[in-house]
Amino acid sequence: MKRHLMTAILMVLVFHSPVGYSNDQPVNGKYSQIDITVNINTAEEAELATLLSGVGLKKAQEIVRYRNENGPFEKAEDLAQVKGIGPSMVDKNRSRIKL
Repeated sequence: MKRHLMTAILMVLVFHSPVGYSNDQPVNGKYSQIDITVNINTAEEAELATLLSGVGLKKAQEIVRYRNENGPFEKAEDLAQVKGIGPSMVDKNRSRIKL
């Protein structure tokens, strides 16, 4: 129950944060492009669902379940072993996946 409550709170904080907003011009040229990455070995469900393209809460829960049962991912391709995640989804998110 605590885990679900914490996940819900984290989701509210993530979805209501101003990270998704941007204006058309960067404030400072050296920060004009920020890479979004997520550590698939430490991220919780809400973070995975928010930061990985094509991953919703159900798939994020499967990622965490698989990680808890099988240990940490050793390479990005291992993510394709998770139910509902295929090689194309791994390729689509390769630049965001961190180990």
